[in-house]
Amino acid sequence: MEAKTPSQSLTVLTDLVLPGETNYLDNLFGGELLARMDRACSIAARRHSRKIVVTASVNHVAFTKSVPVGSVVTVEAKVSRAFKSSMETYVDVWIEDRKSGERTKVNEGIYTFVAVDEFGKPVPIPPIKPETALEKKRYDGALRRKQLSLVLAEKLDPKEATELKSLFMN
Repeated sequence: MEAKTPSQSLTVLTDLVLPGETNYLDNLFGGELLARMDRACSIAARRHSRKIVVTASVNHVAFTKSVPVGSVVTVEAKVSRAFKSSMETYVDVWIEDRKSGERTKVNEGIYTFVAVDEFGKPVPIPPIKPETALEKKRYDGALRRKQLSLVLAEKLDPKEATELKSLFMN
């Protein structure tokens, strides 16, 4: 399979925060934002694999700033690394200043998806070839995150993590 670049999976969703999507402080519900992030990541994973994809895990989410009602929210997702049938998708969330249009990063997350066939069985996917410095950083970090996840699930001995590095390459 020919490698793809993260930019080939780029997905950008832009939407407005409406009053019915907010809490008592008039900020976007965290669950609503997570759903938007999952949707964008799912599309990015599908673009990369050209397969049916399912969310396997939400590995990390950082809520660094609230998102007030009326905000224009942009969710940007790209596949950061592909393994055999799973892929890590990194997502950044931005809001725009109403007057200046300046963007502020308010959230980020890391989701894992698995490509499956019509029977739900995992299928192989193309590798990723990062291009930018940020893509390379996220690509390298994805291997460490996968190893940590396997260690925490007691599927990998911590001592073996470095020995198995080549197992997860491409």
